[in-house]
Amino acid sequence: MYALLSLATCTTSAWAQSPDSLEARIQKVMARPEFARSNFGIEFYDLETNKVVYALNAEKLFVPASTTKLLTEGTVLAKLGPDYRYHTRLYRTGPIDKHGTLKGNLILVASGDPNLSNRIQPDGTLAFMDDDHSYNGPALPGDPLAVIKDFAAQVSAKGIRKIEGRVYVDASLMPDGEHEGGTGVTLSSIIVNDNILDLTAKAGEKVGDPVAFGVSPQTSYFHFINALTTGPANSKLLFDAMDPAERADGSWEITFSGNVPQGTGLHTLAYQIPSPTQFATAVLREALQARGIEIKPKKSSAVSKDFSSFQHFYIPENQVAEHISSPLSEEIKITLKVSQNLHAAMGPYFLGLLVAKDVKDPLSAGFRIEHTFLTDAKLDLTGASQGDGAGGDWADLFSPEFMCHYLAYWKTRPDFPILFNALPILGKDGTLAKIQKDNPGAGHVFAKTGTFAAEDKLNSRLMLNGKGLAGYVQTKSGKTLAFAAYVNHTSMASDPDNAQKIAGQALGEIAAAAYDAPLP
Repeated sequence: MYALLSLATCTTSAWAQSPDSLEARIQKVMARPEFARSNFGIEFYDLETNKVVYALNAEKLFVPASTTKLLTEGTVLAKLGPDYRYHTRLYRTGPIDKHGTLKGNLILVASGDPNLSNRIQPDGTLAFMDDDHSYNGPALPGDPLAVIKDFAAQVSAKGIRKIEGRVYVDASLMPDGEHEGGTGVTLSSIIVNDNILDLTAKAGEKVGDPVAFGVSPQTSYFHFINALTTGPANSKLLFDAMDPAERADGSWEITFSGNVPQGTGLHTLAYQIPSPTQFATAVLREALQARGIEIKPKKSSAVSKDFSSFQHFYIPENQVAEHISSPLSEEIKITLKVSQNLHAAMGPYFLGLLVAKDVKDPLSAGFRIEHTFLTDAKLDLTGASQGDGAGGDWADLFSPEFMCHYLAYWKTRPDFPILFNALPILGKDGTLAKIQKDNPGAGHVFAKTGTFAAEDKLNSRLMLNGKGLAGYVQTKSGKTLAFAAYVNHTSMASDPDNAQKIAGQALGEIAAAAYDAPLP
């Protein structure tokens, strides 16, 4: 630890030696025994003087975790613009006769809109919970199928009463593909309710009692068998889902077993939908049928793999429904405030698809767009490495120095307020809501968090490979500082809350220290 601290580049002035100085406050945090074998990389950068206020290992590469999203979302914002909106449309492939019968198929063309959900508020803003449901947090109130049901209402308003063809979801913009590393959610251009089901479980009164089990949204596409039981109050919470088994009608059956301790309240769990396209097709069919629209083919399992023969029908005359998303400025807020992995993971793909127009290899094309953006900003890319959009790839590495220069560049851009207002606020909201709530710096640190951990099977512990915090501090004296703080390789007990309780609080304390510490 002493060798590590000797690399600090702060001066040895009377200010630096003061027990209340920024350096002294930071050293006090790093000297805690839990960080004895950890590596810290930190920089604070004055945006008015363009001078480094404090630096420690700032030129070295660190595992950044979800602070990576700052680059992804910044590039998406810069290239698509804050007013960009996704247009998701439904088309018919045949005429509608006088009886309201559609003599053809109904096709929803996926646009990549990540918020076909109940996030949308009446004023067009997007709502979020500080603990996002993709990370087993509580679901937002409201109907997660509200957009899908509105599609059905629009189709009905067109006078369609019967569909003689099939109902399809054309996700050829980006078919169901890989699973996002942090949450396991499937990447796709059709995203309904963040491609998850929200499950709830509440223990019974007595040991051995059945567990009350809930699913949202409700759909006949999934059938859950509840084999969960109530355990003693001191037992461990355990959810175990069997692999889905396909039923004859094309729906899926999943059995849940496990243990829910007595008296522990309502537990929430995210279930990752295996095929977003099939799921979206099923719930769209159900919404149409609920509107009294008859669909002649009874099975919903048919999926067209090649929609090229249908694309000539995608013209205004054949459009029967449309959903226009909230502006990208709202989506950026969702992704950064709650660290929404699926949304961020889609970022490089959308850059490739929507900016580079590359449908063959959108991921590589997207990163070329980002590379050009960062190069044009005159940033030294030897301090950056990136393998995905969300921050869960082993190639993701950044130096605090690079990140501070990136943040300084953003402060010069006209769209800076959009990015700034999307950042979590220390002690107030998003992934920083529970960090340093009583610190004087709460409400004055605006920063992206990051967590990247793995199971240490050898020692039955958790290895926190990377914990990060990067953004801005508005100091008590009126300065604005860009900062990046990383701690890598911290061993801790396997409590899922420890990453926040130990490293998250420590980095929050380091960031908040700059709020009222004397600065040069």
